[in-house]
Amino acid sequence: MQTNFLRKIIFDEKSRSLLIQTLVIGLFALFIYLIAQQTAYNLEKRGISSGFDFLNLSAGYDISIRLIPFTSEDTHFRAYFVGLLNTLMIAVCGCFLATIIGFLVGVIRLSSNWLFRNIAYVYVEFTRNVPVLLQIILYYSILLHLPKIKQAIEIFDGFFLTNRGFFSPSPIFKEGFSLVLWSFLIAIIASILIKKILKKKQEQTGQQYPIFLINSALIIFTPILVYYIMGRPLEFDAPVLKGFNFKGGMVIRPEFLGMLFGLSIYTAAFISETVRSGIIAVSKGQREASQALGLKNNLVMRLIVIPQALRVIIPPLTSQYLNLTKNSSLGIAIGYADLVHGFGGISLNQTGRAIEIMLMVMLTYLTISLTISLFMNIYNKSVQFKGNA
Repeated sequence: MQTNFLRKIIFDEKSRSLLIQTLVIGLFALFIYLIAQQTAYNLEKRGISSGFDFLNLSAGYDISIRLIPFTSEDTHFRAYFVGLLNTLMIAVCGCFLATIIGFLVGVIRLSSNWLFRNIAYVYVEFTRNVPVLLQIILYYSILLHLPKIKQAIEIFDGFFLTNRGFFSPSPIFKEGFSLVLWSFLIAIIASILIKKILKKKQEQTGQQYPIFLINSALIIFTPILVYYIMGRPLEFDAPVLKGFNFKGGMVIRPEFLGMLFGLSIYTAAFISETVRSGIIAVSKGQREASQALGLKNNLVMRLIVIPQALRVIIPPLTSQYLNLTKNSSLGIAIGYADLVHGFGGISLNQTGRAIEIMLMVMLTYLTISLTISLFMNIYNKSVQFKGNA
């Protein structure tokens, strides 16, 4: 019986492969365990405390850029969440802005206009070949050379641009505003259903419907209508210059703007080349056939070329999103209060728990990256050509 079992393991390819993989995983787990044990022993021998109990201690420092309330008396664990939210904020805003700029520049690179095409070429070549850290410092330095508070540039009524940031009115949400948000979400869901219904009718009858205009009107005007029905449950607190600073309103700090411009403009250059390659990958005959049917150039691009180009664009686009998210850690160079600057820098220096803090930071970035990859892979699968196996 044992002989047959051993023979099956040795000569059966599937069983042998499973055994080898189990052994490799076991050896790797043993290796990690031994390293952890040795590290704990060395720390104890040198009188260095370890563990995660420091998370409940008072942080003892303030964070200027924050999405949730935070004071110096709050814990290091809350400082971790403040830094995490700042990292996610710059990652989401950066990916959004970089995608818009990248798609526009990628399309312009294929334009027949000599001037626009070469301006886009110079932008791409310059931006891609200059380190992103230098670009972040450049934009941050430009923002610091804006006028001082007393000489603030008033862009619109209540909007001021200074070397301390961009001051704007802050929203004050009153009772009933939640219904406005719900109406907006319902309008989005309804627009998705309408798009599917009209697409199906278009495939059956051949009649085209202004889907984009219908959905845009639904998403824009539905919450506006509910907003007025509920008695306009939203007010704004405008910033007012008092003394040496503005009082009231909200401010977007130059550190955030420097990071946003640096990361977005840098990443957009790579995205533009990805978009350009994706469009070129679509057969020229597709465009010629569409134009022969009388479709306008904007419809050819939106309905024929881009949907087919997405299958080429999405995989490298995912890599650019990941790069932008990880590059957000460079904010420590200009004092942007992200996860690395606050929790991974100040908290580390105050507590001395380098291993624990760096482990938390690394696992956080790993989790964010895997989450981005998951959703982008799901989207990539949805745009791939479907065929019978």
